[in-house]
Amino acid sequence: MADDIKDIAHAVEAASVMRLFPSPPRVLALGEPTHGVDAPLRLRNALFRQLVEQEGYRTIAVESDCVAGLLVDDYVTSGAGALDDVLERGFSHGLGASAASRELVCWMRAFNAGRPTSDQVRFAGFDGPLEMAWAASPRETLTALHRTLTDHIAPGLIPCTADTLDRLLGPDDRWRDPAAMWDPSASFGRSAEAGELRLLADDLGALLHAWAPHLIAATSRDAFDRARLWARAASGLLRYHQGMADASPSRLARLTGLRDQMMADNLLALAERGPVLVHAHNSHLQRDISSMRMGGQRLEWWSAGAVVHTSLGEQYGFLATAFGTMRHQGVDVPPPDTLEGALYALPAEACLVDTSASAAALASTGPVRRTSPYFGYAPLDPAHLARIDGIVFMKDVPED
Repeated sequence: MADDIKDIAHAVEAASVMRLFPSPPRVLALGEPTHGVDAPLRLRNALFRQLVEQEGYRTIAVESDCVAGLLVDDYVTSGAGALDDVLERGFSHGLGASAASRELVCWMRAFNAGRPTSDQVRFAGFDGPLEMAWAASPRETLTALHRTLTDHIAPGLIPCTADTLDRLLGPDDRWRDPAAMWDPSASFGRSAEAGELRLLADDLGALLHAWAPHLIAATSRDAFDRARLWARAASGLLRYHQGMADASPSRLARLTGLRDQMMADNLLALAERGPVLVHAHNSHLQRDISSMRMGGQRLEWWSAGAVVHTSLGEQYGFLATAFGTMRHQGVDVPPPDTLEGALYALPAEACLVDTSASAAALASTGPVRRTSPYFGYAPLDPAHLARIDGIVFMKDVPED
């Protein structure tokens, strides 16, 4: 098996990636099979650096809070803020504590120094303002959107006052209660106030788009795009909070789908600006339906990658990452008759495998079920090979 695929295993570099596609994808996504490991993130950094420098990509998006990510973007483009504070507050899910995240942010800042704005590489979080156990209050996004509109549009057109928003939002703690993740009755998402806020968020978003020519002329395209992000995040959060209050058996599946819908909307908005490099878990980026077990249930939802692919077609590219071993976390050598076992027989410590060229050789392999305490290690399924453009394979993942 190794002899059958060794000729289509290449170095993990920009030129090898570009040969997988007839033209550079508008959105090029790199997945990972688990979170919390720095070695694959350092490989990501090296590859993304080449794709920025050699292929002209100018946005890097990661699986992190889209609103908090604005702090990181301000830092890498203008130097605003202090690095340690930006890493702490500009990332969600603990990603700012990673040495690889620091390395990425520092490189982006150095790359942009002295460059014109039009040639700078931008940072974006594309996840919703969510954590595993709670969702943020919509206060920050709704009030920022409202302030932008009231600063530039006649008061008579604004559907509510700032005081009305403040009254309806109430204390932020009632939105962020972690008990609501598992107990629908603890959620504020189906209150009368939340229902009214959903309508106002829709009205404010509609007004933003209706006045786009004026707002862009009065501010800038970048400021308008930031207001669009606030509008998407506010509406997405209010939908998510309503889902948290759902007591039906489909509740968790609905929440996972809503999260990936927010991700997809953010990626499509970024793609309007220019070519985007994306990094997240494989399950958020694959073209197939995703699944996981949570709360004793098997959940299925369409990933952000699947949704983006329906809009962009061949302009969406997906590279999945797979591991051979991660011994320090109990992930040992995969069986030879599995997909990852066949890849493990290759000599290189890290390589890029052309899945279309190797499809016949890998077709007879099976999936391997392996677990790890590192945020749900998810091996690749050979049934998905036809919808993966390439596999980045790391043979032995070291301890950080």
